[in-house]
Amino acid sequence: MPVYLQIILLVVAFVVFVVLIMYAGGLGVRRMCFKIIAEMEEARAFKEAKAIKLQDERKNFFRVGTGNMRPKALNLLIADKIVIKTGSGKYYLDKDKLAQVKSTISK
Repeated sequence: MPVYLQIILLVVAFVVFVVLIMYAGGLGVRRMCFKIIAEMEEARAFKEAKAIKLQDERKNFFRVGTGNMRPKALNLLIADKIVIKTGSGKYYLDKDKLAQVKSTISK
């Protein structure tokens, strides 16, 4: 096999590997979003009065890897306005926005 073909195959394999790793990471964050939503639904945190405390920061700064998906997932939910943070640092679900997102997912 010619050297230039080996180099091209190596580059293609590397790109495929990177795309698969990014996809797996996205699936992990998605799964964590569903866990956070389920936890908040179980606690019935739909109003500011029933808001619950969630881990929103890393417990250990030096802990790196897939175990740190919870804060990232929570930040994504806040950015999508599905989860709302209160002034006291607690979180609750926006029931209307959650129903809207669930209806778009089920289509």
